[in-house]
Amino acid sequence: MGKVIDFTQRRRENIEQKKRQFERVLFKEVIGCYTAIEEGHKIVPIDMIDISPTGCLLEVPVSSKSDKELELYSDINIRLYFTKKSFISVVARIVRTEEAVNEKGVNVIRYGAEFDSSLPSFQVIQAFVSFIGKFAEFSQVDTNSRKVYFF
Repeated sequence: MGKVIDFTQRRRENIEQKKRQFERVLFKEVIGCYTAIEEGHKIVPIDMIDISPTGCLLEVPVSSKSDKELELYSDINIRLYFTKKSFISVVARIVRTEEAVNEKGVNVIRYGAEFDSSLPSFQVIQAFVSFIGKFAEFSQVDTNSRKVYFF
């Protein structure tokens, strides 16, 4: 007897893969992500790699100033810029760190962080994560077709 294929599981895997691809484009090309470093009152760029309803995965090069400032179990302020001047500010606690080599071959430190759900801006993050998930689920590749498809 042949192998049974679980189309539901395969569909979930495809949606998750599309979500990750969309997140990478969004965070690399559309949304700026920064954290405030208290010493010197600087705002430094960080790369957001992944986002979920409860937290995110951040990445900084090992040689950057911010890799020495982000400590395990510390709270950090994250700014997500949607335009040059407007941003959403969220607070996240660093709960995990690991050294890695990213896809460009750069030595980085990855930080797993959990969002502070008590702040009003957390509602925006939840809606944003929901949008990313729904976009991944229902988005189509433009093939220059003039038809609009409804599912």
